[in-house]
Amino acid sequence: MAVRLTIGDFARMTHLSVKALRHYHQVGVLIPSDVDPATGYRHYDLSQVTTAQVIRRFRDLAMPLDELRTVLQAKDVALRNQAIVAHLERMERQLDQTQSTVASLRRLLQRPQPAPIAVQFRRVGPIRSLSVCDRVAVKDFLGWWSAAFTELRSALRASGAERDGPDAALYSNEFFEEEVGDVVAFVPISGEATPPGRVELLDVPAAELAVSLHKGSFEDLDQAYAALGAYVAERAIGVEGPIREHYVVSPFDTHDHGNYQTEVGWPVFFTG
Repeated sequence: MAVRLTIGDFARMTHLSVKALRHYHQVGVLIPSDVDPATGYRHYDLSQVTTAQVIRRFRDLAMPLDELRTVLQAKDVALRNQAIVAHLERMERQLDQTQSTVASLRRLLQRPQPAPIAVQFRRVGPIRSLSVCDRVAVKDFLGWWSAAFTELRSALRASGAERDGPDAALYSNEFFEEEVGDVVAFVPISGEATPPGRVELLDVPAAELAVSLHKGSFEDLDQAYAALGAYVAERAIGVEGPIREHYVVSPFDTHDHGNYQTEVGWPVFFTG
């Protein structure tokens, strides 16, 4: 005869709370072996303990419930393993991001008084480009950035156009102020092009910019923004307009975050 476990006993055995077990039942992740139609009491079978332990470990790894349901219900072993590997790879990327952020914080706390930055003033004419424009949330930015430039690089190869400068992007004020806003990723080109998919031809408008070169991780890029913004504010030369970034050396060129080189261009008006 099968042993029926109350939800309380099952919670103690699996270290999943009663609240969590009720939720997993509601969303179809872990269905009790029996629910009393009169009282609504849930009962579980001993054979479900291992499944519950697997669920807890995946939830400790922040696996979304939809993916967890796919893993548990997959009859195809290859499909199940594919979902698990995809999640583990995402966790590895998040770990890499966390390590990069920790390293950046240590550098910020340990550095001496920052040295004066080198600033160039640059007039930039209209730029013919292949572009991807989206409304992007800051929390989704890194994934969007990587996907956009991967797509642009593929489109450049297919278009027949020649590259005419490094990868670059325009960031609306709203992106920084509201944590969501328009971002334009673009690749400067020369010649005619017929871009595929969502990639579009764009003439990036001319601008006058105060430009500073940041060497190092994207995690430390805010320090370049702070120094350049202070430089512009002290001289009262800032104007409205998107900030530009030129990726002179980017993740597509090196896996060493310390070797990245990013030009930050702040819109200004020239006084002389």
